[in-house]
Amino acid sequence: MAHFLPITAEEVKRLGWDMVDIIIVSGDCYIDHPSFGTAVIGRVLEAEGWRVAIIPQPNWRDDLRDFRKFGVPRLFFGVTSGVMDSMVNHYTAARRLRHDDAYTPGGAFGFRPDYATYVYTRILKQLYPDVPVVIGGIEASMRRLAHYDYWSDTLKPSILIDCPADLLAYGMAERTMVKIAHAYEAGATLDELHAIPQVAYRCDADAVPPDAVMLHPYEDCQKSKRCEAENFHIIESESNKIEQRTLVQLYTIHNSQFTTSQFISPLAVVVNPPEPPMTSDELDHSFDLPYMRVPHPKYKKRGAVPAFEMIKNSVNIHRGCFGGCSFCTISAHQGKQVVSRSEKSILDEVRLVASSEGFNGVLTDLGGPSANMYGMRGRNQELCRRCTRYSCIHPTRCRNLLCDHQPLIDLYRKAASVKGVKHLYIGSGIRCDLFYDDNHGADYFREVVLHHVSGRLKVAPEHTSDRVLQHMRKPSFELFVRTKQDFDRICATAGLRYQLIPYFISSHPGCSISDMAELAVKMKRMGYRLEQIQDFTPTPMSLSTEMYYTGINPDTMEPVFVETDPDRKREQNLMFFYYKPENRDKIINLLHRTHNEKYIFQLYPQPTPNKKTNTPHNTHKTPNPKPTPNPKRIKRK
Repeated sequence: MAHFLPITAEEVKRLGWDMVDIIIVSGDCYIDHPSFGTAVIGRVLEAEGWRVAIIPQPNWRDDLRDFRKFGVPRLFFGVTSGVMDSMVNHYTAARRLRHDDAYTPGGAFGFRPDYATYVYTRILKQLYPDVPVVIGGIEASMRRLAHYDYWSDTLKPSILIDCPADLLAYGMAERTMVKIAHAYEAGATLDELHAIPQVAYRCDADAVPPDAVMLHPYEDCQKSKRCEAENFHIIESESNKIEQRTLVQLYTIHNSQFTTSQFISPLAVVVNPPEPPMTSDELDHSFDLPYMRVPHPKYKKRGAVPAFEMIKNSVNIHRGCFGGCSFCTISAHQGKQVVSRSEKSILDEVRLVASSEGFNGVLTDLGGPSANMYGMRGRNQELCRRCTRYSCIHPTRCRNLLCDHQPLIDLYRKAASVKGVKHLYIGSGIRCDLFYDDNHGADYFREVVLHHVSGRLKVAPEHTSDRVLQHMRKPSFELFVRTKQDFDRICATAGLRYQLIPYFISSHPGCSISDMAELAVKMKRMGYRLEQIQDFTPTPMSLSTEMYYTGINPDTMEPVFVETDPDRKREQNLMFFYYKPENRDKIINLLHRTHNEKYIFQLYPQPTPNKKTNTPHNTHKTPNPKPTPNPKRIKRK
C-alpha cells in the first residue's frame, strides 16, 4: 500500500515498526516527489529494504524534542540543509534577510537555521554522541573543501572541520548512500567506510592515501589568495573528468571539538573520487520509485508549498550539464556528464502528472538543468574519462560531443500527445549555443517556438559585453541577437506575438559600470525593459565565487576586476532599470561621476532641465550624436 515516509511517531507506530533504521533530518518540509533530494534518498534507501523516517524542519531552538521523537536509529542519521544552501535560502545578494521560504508550507520564513547542516549535526552529536551522522545535499556538497563564504565574508574550512559529522556524501548520492547503509548494516568501522567512492572524511594527516593530490593547506590559502585560486583550478579540473583522483587538504586544528585523543594535528580532509555516471536504467529507477508526488498531508492547514507549486506539473528528463558556466555549480554537484532518462520512464511520469488530481492540462516544463541537453554525450566515452575541459561547448564545441536535437523533438511530440495534456511548455532555459547546422538545432528551435511557448520564451545571454561574457564562460552577445532575429522571423511567419525574454546578471567579476551602461544602451535599442535580472551572488564552489574572493581568474591566474562594494553593486544593478523615470537623474549623475558620459545621450536623447539651475542635466563636452531610433517593442500577449 502506498504511503508517505513517516515524519511523526504516530506514523511509525501505524506502520508497525519497532525501530527506525535510518533517520533523515532536513531543512526543507517533506515533499514526496523526485524533484526533492530528501524524498529521493529516502525512497532509494526504502527500496533496499530499510525503514526510513524523516524529521523535516525540526525546531532547533526549544528542548530539541523534534530530534528525539524517533529515538536512536539502528544505522545512522542523515542530515541535509535541503534543496538549497541555507544561506542562499535566507539572504539576498545584498545580504538582506528574505521574508519567505519557498520550501516551507505557506512560504513562511524562519523554519530553518543559518548553516543548517552545521546546526543539525551538532545537535545530533550532542544528543547521540555515538550514533553516526552522514551529511549531504547542496550545502554539504559545495562546502566539502575550503570555500569562500559570502555571508561571513571569510574563507571557511571544509564543512567537516566545523561540523562533527562522521562522513560526507557529495553530489547526487543515491548509490553512495546505499553503499554507506550496507556498510553500517555489515558492522563496518568508520575507517572501512572511508573506502566508499563519492564521500569525504576527516583523518590524521599521516593517514591520507599515498596517491592523492595534495592541495595547498587551508592556512596557506588564508594567507595567499593565489593559493586558493590554484586549489580551485585543480578541484575543478578533477571534477570535470569521469576518472578523478583523490583530493586532500590539510588543516591545523583550532577547534576544541576535535581533541588530541581523536586526531593528531594537522588534520586532513580527504575527498574520494565520485561514482561513475549513472546509467539511464539507474536514473529511471530513482524516478520510478513509489513517490506520493505531493507534500505530506500534515501541511494542508499551513498552506501550499511554493517550490512544489512551481514544479508539480513539470517533468525532469536528465541530470548533469556540460555548459560550464562560471557562476553555476550544477556540474560540481550533478556532474558534467549528462545522464538522460529513457523515453518510457519520462512518458510514464507525464501520464502520472496528466492523471493527477487538479491537473489543468498544462505541462509547465519538460527539461532539467538545461532545456536541450537531453540524450547528449561524448561519442567515445574513453576520451571523456580523463578530459579536463570545463565545457563541451565553450569556447568551441568538442568534436566528440554528440548533440542531436531530434530525439528531444520526438520526445516533445510524444509527451504532448499524452491523453489529458493540452499544452506542453518548456520552462527550462534553452542553450542557443547548442544550435548547429548538423544537429537539428534550427528544427528544435522552430518546434519550441511554434508549439511549446506560452507567450514568453526564456534564454540567458547573461550580459552584452564580450569581455564580461568571457569571464562567465558564455558565448558572445551576438548569439542572442541572431537568436532574437530567428525568433522574430518564426513568430512573424506564424502570426504569433510572442516575446523572447533575456536573463542578465550585474556585478559579475569583470563587470564595471561601463559594461552595465553598454548593456542598458543595447537593451534600449532592442526595445527591452528588463525584468528577469539578478545581482551576482557568490555561492560556494563556483568559478565566479573564486574570482570574486581572490580577484584572480583561476583559469589564467590573471587579475580580474571585481566590484565588492555594496553601494557600487547597487549602482550596477540600477542600470537595468534605465527606463524608470525615477532612476533618470541617478543614472545621469552616476555616468558623469564614473566618466561614462558618452552613454548619457544614448540613453536619454532629450535633456531634462535641472530644477535648481534650470540647465540640462546632460550638459557636457561630449558631442550629441543623432539618437538611435527605438525599434517597436513586441506587444505583450
